[in-house]
Amino acid sequence: MSVLGCTKSGFMLCVGLSIILLVVNNINQFKNGPYIEGEIKECGFYPRELCTALFDGKPAALVVGNICQEALPPSREEGAVILQSNCSTLIHDLHFITKPLSEEEADYPLAYIVTIHKQLNMFIKLLPAIYAPQNVYCIHIDQKSPKMYGQAVQRLASCFKNVFIASRQETVVYAGFSRLRADINCMEDLVQSNVSWKHVMNLCGQDFPMKTNREIVQYLKGKWNRRNLTPGVIQPLHMRYRTQVAYKEFVHMGKSYVYPTTQAKSSTPHNITLYFGTAYYALTKDFVEFVLTDQRAKDLLEWSKDTYSPDEHYWVTLNRIKDVPGSTPDAGWEGNIRAVKWRDQEGISHSGCSGHYVRDICIYGLGDLRWLIDSPHLFANKFDPSHYSLVTDCLERQYRLRVLEGAKVPLEESWYFQDEYAIKTFH
Repeated sequence: MSVLGCTKSGFMLCVGLSIILLVVNNINQFKNGPYIEGEIKECGFYPRELCTALFDGKPAALVVGNICQEALPPSREEGAVILQSNCSTLIHDLHFITKPLSEEEADYPLAYIVTIHKQLNMFIKLLPAIYAPQNVYCIHIDQKSPKMYGQAVQRLASCFKNVFIASRQETVVYAGFSRLRADINCMEDLVQSNVSWKHVMNLCGQDFPMKTNREIVQYLKGKWNRRNLTPGVIQPLHMRYRTQVAYKEFVHMGKSYVYPTTQAKSSTPHNITLYFGTAYYALTKDFVEFVLTDQRAKDLLEWSKDTYSPDEHYWVTLNRIKDVPGSTPDAGWEGNIRAVKWRDQEGISHSGCSGHYVRDICIYGLGDLRWLIDSPHLFANKFDPSHYSLVTDCLERQYRLRVLEGAKVPLEESWYFQDEYAIKTFH
């Protein structure tokens, strides 16, 4: 069995259960009010028609999609499979694309920083989706991650010359300086790469691309050509608590958090105006080199060590300085970096979360699929296949078909998921 595949019998069981319960649920689905997706895990292999129905938001598909049993092995077993597999098997079974799909993409290599700490099953969906042989990838593994998890990621990375583990790894604390430091560590490694990358983007382990590599290249070459993309505004009053007093990170016995002290913070170095924005970005190589060498950037980094969530002010603040490479001094929130459903934006930018909220961010459920594929953003956050595996499985297949449909080179069989390749060859 391949790393991501289901057994034939498991597939037939899933389909059989779906058909039986479709009949039952079509009779009863509206008796007790609207259907709400629960915590039931789903199977990991689906007929193409079911995913198509889910993208169309059909109620029956939403019901059926939530009743299959989990067919994917748990992350621990996935780690063991990866450690026991050779590279050619992993590259084939995980459907890595091994050639540039167009001359345009080959001429515009990208760099990625991917910070991860859990959910190996999501990482082995994310990496093949964003992978292209002309790009370069720095993977930062949280030091508090399980041993087998780290070993499995290192094993997978070792199969590629352009994928590597960060040379220095942090114990990352939510909203702490360690999260910002993880990106800096990868940047220090990426500037030493032989790949002449144009922009670097950062991802976390619960992200997934909404645009293909070619679409991302075209987006960055267009409006953001030789410029940095850091959505944000001057620090609002209600966010000043983050930088008015000093914060400290606490890490002990599996617990970690940031807490405020009574020590007041000094003003920003060099009288830099502080901005607030997203922690996600697309940065030019010249800007990254500025971050690593310019005294203003170094001083702001030092000043930010004891602030709350410094990655949400550091990049956007530096990018608003006029003489910085690729800066956008007059920019605001524009720039479609990340699709996120925030709880406080219900009724404003979205109609609600069909999954559930964690730290006020939606973990996408089946009813969010239509919103996701209609989004103009490059990536979306957050996904959790341990709760909503059908969401990521259907997105993964829909995304791969779009990637291959836009290719300008002959396609290889292993680049398709097996069910899609069978449909293609039959027709």
